[in-house]
Parts: sequence; structure tokens; C-alpha cells
Amino acid sequence: MTHSTGSVSARLPIHSDLDLVRVRQHVRQMTARLGFRLVEQTKLVTAASELARNALVHGGGGRMECTEVTSGGVRGLRLVFSDEGPGIADLDQALSDGYTSGEGLGMGLGGS
Repeated sequence: MTHSTGSVSARLPIHSDLDLVRVRQHVRQMTARLGFRLVEQTKLVTAASELARNALVHGGGGRMECTEVTSGGVRGLRLVFSDEGPGIADLDQALSDGYTSGEGLGMGLGGS
């Protein structure tokens, strides 16, 4: 069972490249504060960066909600990305390795 601490640590807008930087910085700060190892920090920051970029590029902008959660005494983060874009027509395809809807490497969404 997962329990939230009851408060959203942050709601960050995603409307520009500067907002992408802010998302990465916030996630890095939160993971460091919670004691994540450097490899774990890097993985979560990378995933957050990819999801934020997708919200900006394909969803026309959006937001990230970052919430501290605990489960069995272990603390973690829940990151929720949302946007007002048209949605993903074929989610299974979009999550498959190597799929790209543009000129990317096809590693962003599935890798995140």
C-alpha cells in the first residue's frame, strides 16, 4: 500500500524550454533531499525530462505534479505529467522500443 504525505510538493508549468530546466532541477533537488543514490537521481531526472519534453512538444505544454510518497517506511516521488494535447492514438505502439512520431531516437516515452 502506498500512502502520500498528503501534500503536493510542487506543481510546475511546462510551457517553454526554461520550464524543462525547472522540472529537471526540481526533480534533482527532491531526489537528493530524499537520499536517492546518484544513479537513481539520474534515471528519474532523465525520465522526467523526457516526459516534460513530450508534454511540451506533442501536448502543446502542460504541467508536472511532484508528490512525496511513502510505502513501508520507504520514501519516494510520484511524478504526474499532464497536457492538453490530442492524446496518444496507439499507446502500446508509442511505448514500444524504437517508436518515434518525429525525428527522435524512439527512446523517450518507452524509456521513461
